[in-house]
Parts: sequence; C-alpha cells; structure tokens
Amino acid sequence: MAGAVAVSDPAGTPAQAPRPARAGRPLKVAVIGGGPGGLYAAALLKRLDPDREITVWERNAPDDTFGFGVVLSDETLGGIEHADPAVYAALTAEFVRWDDIDVVHRGRTLTSGGHGFAALGRRRLLEILHERCASLGVRLRFRTEAPPAAELAAAHDLVIAADGVHSATREAHPEAFAPRVSTHRCRYIWLAADFAFSAFRFEIAETEHGVMQLHAYPFAPDASTVIVEMREEVWRAAGLDTADQRESTELCAKVFAGALDGRPLRGNNSAWTAFRTVVNDRWSHGNTVLLGDAAHTAHFSIGSGTKLAVEDALALAACVEERPTLAEALAAYEAERRPVVESTQRAAAASLRWFEELGTYLDQPPHQFAFNLLTRSRRVTHDNLGLRDAAFTTAVEREYGCPPATPPMFTPFTLRGLTLRNRVVVSPMDVYSAVDGVPGDFHLVHLGGRALGGAGLVMTEMVCVSAQGRITPGCTGLYTHEQATAWRRVTDFVHAQAPGTAIGVQLGHSGRKGSTKLMWEGIDQPLQDGNWPLVAASPLPYRAGVNQVPHALDRAGLTEVREQFAAAAWRAARAGFDLLELHCAHGYLLSGFLSPLTNTRDDEYGGSLAGRLRFPLEVLDAVRSIWPGDRPLTVRLSATDWAAGGTTADDAVEIARAFAAHGADAIDVSTGQVVPGERPEYGRSYQVPYADRIRNELGVPVVAVGAISSWDDVNSLLLAGRADLCAVGRPHLYDPHWTLHAAAEQGYEGPGATWPLPYRAGSRRPPTGRTDAPKPRLRLP
Repeated sequence: MAGAVAVSDPAGTPAQAPRPARAGRPLKVAVIGGGPGGLYAAALLKRLDPDREITVWERNAPDDTFGFGVVLSDETLGGIEHADPAVYAALTAEFVRWDDIDVVHRGRTLTSGGHGFAALGRRRLLEILHERCASLGVRLRFRTEAPPAAELAAAHDLVIAADGVHSATREAHPEAFAPRVSTHRCRYIWLAADFAFSAFRFEIAETEHGVMQLHAYPFAPDASTVIVEMREEVWRAAGLDTADQRESTELCAKVFAGALDGRPLRGNNSAWTAFRTVVNDRWSHGNTVLLGDAAHTAHFSIGSGTKLAVEDALALAACVEERPTLAEALAAYEAERRPVVESTQRAAAASLRWFEELGTYLDQPPHQFAFNLLTRSRRVTHDNLGLRDAAFTTAVEREYGCPPATPPMFTPFTLRGLTLRNRVVVSPMDVYSAVDGVPGDFHLVHLGGRALGGAGLVMTEMVCVSAQGRITPGCTGLYTHEQATAWRRVTDFVHAQAPGTAIGVQLGHSGRKGSTKLMWEGIDQPLQDGNWPLVAASPLPYRAGVNQVPHALDRAGLTEVREQFAAAAWRAARAGFDLLELHCAHGYLLSGFLSPLTNTRDDEYGGSLAGRLRFPLEVLDAVRSIWPGDRPLTVRLSATDWAAGGTTADDAVEIARAFAAHGADAIDVSTGQVVPGERPEYGRSYQVPYADRIRNELGVPVVAVGAISSWDDVNSLLLAGRADLCAVGRPHLYDPHWTLHAAAEQGYEGPGATWPLPYRAGSRRPPTGRTDAPKPRLRLP
C-alpha cells in the first residue's frame, strides 16, 4: 500500500534460535481480540519462539476500528524499541509529534509547551501490527468470532483474552476474575477533523444546555482526533440522547466552530457512550489471562488505553519467556503490571472527576484554570511544569499572587484575625502520651519541635472534652484547670520560640470509638480492664462483638456534651490557642451523628441530613459563642464514609455549607474511619478531590489532607485552587523540620519560612558528595 513501512526484521538481524524444551512452555497460543494489545502480544510471543502456533481471532474486518488517533508515551516507545526494533521503526516513521497544549476558555487561549506527544492513526497502528504478525507467521482470523475462552483453554497452552472493555471472557467467568465495573457521569463521542491541530487542544464551551468540552489532537499531517464530552444531563438537554451520528456530528461542529474554523467533523460508526472503569481482583484463571481493557480501563483524558495494553503485552511476553512455568509467568505478569495499572487508574480517576466537575472551576482566573486542567491527574506538578514551560508557570504564580522567587506554599493566608505566614499545617496526630488527660514534656517537645520546623500552623491531637470522651487512657483533655495550665506551657513556648507559627487545638469526643488501647498496643481494641461507659448517637458498637455497645444520648446527655465542648473552648482560649477546630470526622461522636451508618435515631437528631446535622450544629454554635471573635474556628469532616449507604460527596457539600453558615471559617476535609468495613481508594493526595469540590462549589476555604507528602504536591494543589491550606502529617513525623527543609530545597529565603536563630547555620542543604573536582576549562574541536 502507498506509504507502507516494512515491519519485517531488519537485514542482518540474526534468526531466533530454537528454544530448548521446558515444562510449561506455552507452544499453542490463542488470542481473543485483534486490538493493539492482543496483536502485539501475539507478535512478541512468536518472535521469542518461532515454534509457537499462535492464532488471533478478531470478529471485525482488518480495517474496522473505533476512534481515530492513538497517543503513545516515550516510555512505552522505549519498551517497544527494546523488544521489537522492526515495529518501533515502523511506528516512528508514522508519528506526528508536537509539544504544546492549548487551553481555550471564555475566548482566551493559554498555551503551555514542553510536553512532548507522539501520535498516529489507530488504523495505521493496526496495519503495522497486522503486517508484523503476518511476517512472523501468526495466524490472523478476521471476521471470525472466537470460540469461548473455556473451549480454547482446553485446546491451547495459553489463552490471552484481549477482548476489550466488554470482554466476553471476563463476563463468562466472574467468579474467577471478580470484575467490578463503574459507569461514570459524562457522555462522550469520538470524531475526527480533516486537518491537523497544532497542539493538544482543550476547549470549554458554555452553552444554553450546560458545559461541553472538546479534547483534540493531531494524529496525521492532515487529520485530528476530536472527542466531545459533557455531563449526562447536558447531553440530554441538548437532545443528543436521541440524535444519530450525523446530527451529533453537526451539533458538535457547530458548538466548536471556532476551534474547527468552520470545518466539519466526521464520525466512524461513532456513538455517544459513558466511560466504564474496569477493575478485576484477579487477571488470570488457569491458562487464561486478561490483557488491556479486558483487565483494566483508564479514562481517555490521560491517553492511556492503548499504552497500557501495549505495555501489558510487553510484560506478559517477558514473563512467559523468563519463568519456568506458565502459572509462575502469569503470577509474575500480574505482580509486575498491577501496581503500574493501579497508579494509572488513580491518575485517570482524578482526571475523569475533574472533567465531571468542570463546571465548578469556570470562574477561576485564566492561568489558574489552565494550570488546574494541566495538573488534574497529579502526574504533572508545579515543579514538573516549571521544567517544561518556565514562562507559563511564572505567569500562573504571578496571577496567584506569589512575590518573585516565592513558591506558592510560602505565601500568607488569613482567617479572621489570624494571618498564617505560609500554607503548611502540621496535621493533628494523636501521640497517646498524656496522664489523666494532662499534656506533658512529650507534647511540649513534639509540638514545639514542629513549630520550630517552620509550618504556618501546628495542630494538637484531638483534645477530649471529657474523661468519658477520651479514645484511650493516653489522650489529652481540656476538661480540668490542670490540663489547661499544661497546654498554656505549650502555647507559650510556640509563641516565644517560634514567632510567626500559630498553634491550634482540635476539640473532640470519642463517642463509640472510646475506651480502647493505645494505638501501638492494639488500635481500636477495647481495654482489658479499666473501661469506661461510652455514649454515641445510636447504640451501635464500632465492631459488633469486639467493642462495647454505647449508650444513645438522650436530651440531658446531649445538653451535657454540648456544655462540655463549650467549657473546653473557653479553656482553650485562656490557654492561648490561636485557632480551634471542631472534630466532626473519623467516626467520633459528632461524626457519628452525621453518618447514616452510625445514626439510626428516629427523633429530631436523626433521619434526614438536616436532622443528623442538628446536634453537631448546636455544638458548633455553642463553641462559636464562647471562642473569641477574632480567632478562627474550623471544622474537620469525613467527606465520604467509603462504604455503601454512608455519607457521600454530595452530602459532604451540604454538611460543609451548613457548617460555614454557622460560623466555620474553613473546612478541614478528611474522609473515612467511620465504619470498620470501609474501602478507601488510597493513593497520593487521594482525599483532595473532596476538599477541591467543597472549595470550588461553595467558595469556602478548605484544608486539604490525605497522603500529601511532597512540597511539590503542596505547591501544585494551592496553585490549582484545590486547597487554601495543606495539612501534612506523617512527613512531619519523619522530619520535624519538613517545612524549613522544603524552603531550603527550593532555594527560598523569605518571611514565609524563617529559621530560628539557633538553627540558621543549617538553612542551606549540606553537600552530599565531593564538590572540589576540577571544572572543565577548554572544549577542543
């Protein structure tokens, strides 16, 4: 064909020597699905062992394909180059390359460079792989439905199920693979334009029906992929739920006429669909293994589907080659690929959610909006983007209000009468080291050391409002004069020795999670002796048969607890705390009222969300009336219970709205720890999307928490407008001077990170190796 590139082995490449016989060596291989992943797996396995008999079944014709262009990363291409230079050469001869991303919103185009993309047509990719498979002797059966995987497994040594997101193999064996499929809130359609965009283009259209977005990129000198996406309700309002391909294509071309310069769009059996995230607990079953979209999917907005499938094929072929038995090979394949895939799926989920919630960002300043979009998956960060495009990043910082040479984390932030010198918060961390609720020397050193470490705000652990409200016997309190006096010793030290650092107190009551052992003796395990009675919203133990059944608070009990919170707030003010946080998270007493999983009351303090909010709001009102008016008050909440039937992200927005209306100056957004059967989606910054939504939907300041471990992440979250403050916990246990070290590592010397005078000699990073080697002086031609 015209323009075809040969994909046979280059001249001079030695022929593959016959492989020695070994037990478990798969010689007869069936591949279900002729997409890029299945084809490449077939080609690699055949190239590694020419004696193999490999057959690929593809129900469509050779030139049938959905979508238009495919983007591959340099990392993936490097793996292809190493494994199969012939395919690599054919691909690189076809690639269209570019560096820029254009973000178009409200008539303004902002461009960020240095990103490095490579793409080609999906049909051309398949042609290259067809040619490679044919040259190696792989049998390709087009327009042929594959026999069931179980039937193939009986007649073959290895069955590779690369049959896509709707995998019949996966669905036929749910007990073996344990699939979980989630359908999301946006509809999208794959289209094409007959010209090449000069950059990867994201464009936002605010229509009478709602927000629509365009994702477009070139894949040939004269063609581009165009994906149009919108929320389900917008799609229906625009009448696209009843539109055919022609009507859909014409409407999309009309909405994005400016981007297309009035040119038309075209489809290819294109249809609107909702993205489905596929997760499988296991990827293999006997001698059958899942690959690509059959095993996992990741949202198209990070361009990962074909990339992941090709990388799966590389890993599977390598593991089959390296391991002595097929069982070991399949286990090694999954062990190698699963962490990579899960990381990609977390990034894809963050990107997907960003586009689902796009409407909440529309009023951000232009550069912040563009930066937010570029960093949505957390794989591009402030530091990384600065390397790619320093001018763009500087413009974002300037718009944010960063003085010259000042990272975002070292800009000040004001709540009521308190101005924090930087945006770093030392998270509340229980240290379980008090005696009778009295903080001692350990608390002075722990909190004082972290105050000397440069954070803008240092928070105490949860300080209990009564002896009955303790989590463990080692918890601190503010229910006696002796405790308040001991806390004054801590606040005086911070104010005198770490001027510019604020110290906050977190007030709480354990509720049904009290009367347990110290964390290192058995977290959430009941005491062996010396237990005290518990109270909660409802008589539900934290774990049935393990923790004690709490007493449901009656009207007198509710009044008593509310007064305990108010009295503790009065003592906290006299003890010199600069900020007070009300703990309404993690399944403790006030959180227990908020969650429908822990509040089953049928009085005015239960039932609807308004009822469940009633007591926490009464406590907040009581505390706010006592707490000095010039000092800020924040509330920590669990924005989701990570459990079916529990608090949802939508609920969290309404809870935050109510707290703000009752005087909360900021919302500290955590998640979970409400019920023991939770299933959190752990990962880097995994709780931030909940804070992000509350901030941008309600306009309320938020503290973001949850696996924020690097100063680069802090800068990125702030600059993108996802948080106002970032709470960092475990890194401050590892390094009490984490904030000062972040300043040193970024070369920052300014008022946002002041070194204590006795420590100033350590304000520069010490050398880590020899620095006296002679410098090159001449460069000879």
